Amino acid sequence: MGEPEFADVLRAAIQARGLGLERIRERLLANGVSVSLATLSYWQSGRSQPERRDSRAAVELLEAVLELPAGTLSASLGPPRRRGRWLSTVPNRPDVAAFWPRPDAVEAAVSEVDLRWDERLTRISQHDRVFIGPDRGERSYHSRQVLRAEADGPDRWVVIMHLDEHDRALPVIRPLRHCRLGRTVRRPADGLLVAELLFDRPLRKGETVITEHELVNVAPYPPATNYERKFRLPVREFVLEICFDPARLPVTCTAFSQLDDADEVARTVDVDDEVHGVVLNFGPGRYGFRWSWEK
Repeated sequence: MGEPEFADVLRAAIQARGLGLERIRERLLANGVSVSLATLSYWQSGRSQPERRDSRAAVELLEAVLELPAGTLSASLGPPRRRGRWLSTVPNRPDVAAFWPRPDAVEAAVSEVDLRWDERLTRISQHDRVFIGPDRGERSYHSRQVLRAEADGPDRWVVIMHLDEHDRALPVIRPLRHCRLGRTVRRPADGLLVAELLFDRPLRKGETVITEHELVNVAPYPPATNYERKFRLPVREFVLEICFDPARLPVTCTAFSQLDDADEVARTVDVDDEVHGVVLNFGPGRYGFRWSWEK
């Protein structure tokens, strides 16, 4: 029998201590560490585990709250995963909201949909096209992806969309090919839209699926200054196109990427009515463009 896994050790410690998750969260917060209830729940269920530096730092305090010997929980995490390379499987996945600016809000929203197949779908190819209008507003987003099932059963893909401007209406999601809309969570106050795209049928192990969907904004359109895709798991190929109206082009444009906890890497790109970037064997991390309309 192998060493106990993090979720098993944490769950046993919580039961032995007799504390509820809300009480644990309050004690962590009193010591300057903020961990959401959803994250604590995911950790004890094994749905995710601490991977980022701030999450691992929280584990040390969690040991004190649960009156465990120092290192008990940390030892059950195992070594950090390798970064910056393509891996067909990632043994220690980042939390689902790891790369979002407000993880608590994202975790609360995705808790209302079915994410159980997410880690059983290999990202073969993803291609995003973003359309910007002459008013500098975000009009729509078109996404095409090729996914491969690593087990029998995957039947959906979950889309997470965030608007920087929370006073704007959330976009409408439209399935286009080989998918239909499942459960949808709309949280305008957080600028969040989370939706299930259900495949035509459950996939068998090794089977691939090509899906397409679009997100369409409504007027007044959100101001467009950046777009990025977040990758919780690696993707073999990611293509990103930003399509500007020829009558209104930005004055500067920058491509940026960040792998896991590494520093961001950025480069200036020539401005045209269409800019694009391609990355291979990328993630976990984030990749995108930001632009400026004025000097």
